[in-house]
Amino acid sequence: MIVCSCNVLTDSAIRTACHTARPRTTGQVYGCLGCSAQCGRCARTIKAIMDQALGGTCTSGCAVCPMAAEEASAETSEAA
Repeated sequence: MIVCSCNVLTDSAIRTACHTARPRTTGQVYGCLGCSAQCGRCARTIKAIMDQALGGTCTSGCAVCPMAAEEASAETSEAA
């Protein structure tokens, strides 16, 4: 999925950058991917993807990301 329309960055590219370069800021993610922030609308989404990729937990509270699906599956199996 495209996260940044200005630079055409995908969520998978951001995750890959997080796993290979271990960036600490969204600016470092842009740098790892050979671009820089333009309008800034994607910064929160990039930060959420970074937190998820680097921390291993879903911080966005979404229902569609892979981490949320794993957490829901774990909760279901624990309840059984």
